[in-house]
Amino acid sequence: MVGAIGCERSSSLGPGPSEGSPRGAHLGTTWHRHRSLPAAPSWTDVVSLLRERRSSSDEAASTSTPAAPGQVFLVGTGPGDPSLLTLRAVQLMQTADVVLYDRLVSDDILQMIHPGARMVYVGKAKGMHSSKQEDIHDLLLQFAEEGATVLRLKGGDPYVFGRGGEELEYLESRGIRVWCVPGITAAAGICAELGIPMTHRGVATSVRFLTGHVRDAPEAQAQLDECISVASDPHTTLVVYMGLTKLRELVATLTRNGLDPATPAVAVERGTTVHQRAVGAPLNEFVDKVERVGLQSPTLLVIGGVCALSPHYPELLASEVIDGQIVPRPRVGRQLLSEAQDREGEGTLA
Repeated sequence: MVGAIGCERSSSLGPGPSEGSPRGAHLGTTWHRHRSLPAAPSWTDVVSLLRERRSSSDEAASTSTPAAPGQVFLVGTGPGDPSLLTLRAVQLMQTADVVLYDRLVSDDILQMIHPGARMVYVGKAKGMHSSKQEDIHDLLLQFAEEGATVLRLKGGDPYVFGRGGEELEYLESRGIRVWCVPGITAAAGICAELGIPMTHRGVATSVRFLTGHVRDAPEAQAQLDECISVASDPHTTLVVYMGLTKLRELVATLTRNGLDPATPAVAVERGTTVHQRAVGAPLNEFVDKVERVGLQSPTLLVIGGVCALSPHYPELLASEVIDGQIVPRPRVGRQLLSEAQDREGEGTLA
């Protein structure tokens, strides 16, 4: 494994991808802030530096055995609040050589990565010039082949609509060891934030996760339509990721297949963060209300009788939109990191 790659990161870099401003090397993206920012190293520069470091290490070792490739860690960062990170995620953020992150990783979390890591932004956004998944695969492979410890940071959980399975399959087929560190998926984090139990005796006996974003293929759309039709069960909580652009179509399909138009529904933009915006309404008023307030991605949709069990649902009904966390909580992410570092220095962390 190569050592940490030096990289200066100023605390004045300002907002990260949560504010539209990726930091560090970037692939297929542009800077979104018209302000003076440090020059971003290209990913080819990072690969070259890794190659030089690895070559030097091989020569110093004076061995005929080829150096082993690095490892890739697919790490879920949860819905955005740094206090919801796992301890394992924090540990890896302090040791990785290269960090590839997307736009769903909050800036508070990015600030917890050690300053020696090379940062590569590989975010994707609908309707914008952004990184292709195939390019991300190639980057992960190249960095790992140069012996780096690679951290692939993802919002939520890597294996819940995070394309972590695709990256795992690609890398392991090419001899790269991949580890997954689970994260709190948006459904669990946001429902906990709002006091919405996804299942509840007598109200919801099951929960179904759907994505509103599918491949541009007729069969993919047909499969999604079928899933939505099946989900029109009054005793099922429906949670939709990336569903804003298809919200009107989604609601029409659900009600056409028998779901009561009075079914409670909630939409939450950037849940668990200080930028959270939440809307609540019965299904027959839901689309118009979401469109009026202009919610943007990432927004999670929760549809089902359990929404009415939230102690905040009456307030959501009475308000056009609630900006900010409904129940503000201490921002303990940095405190968590500081305590973890102290314990690590004392030799109590592996």
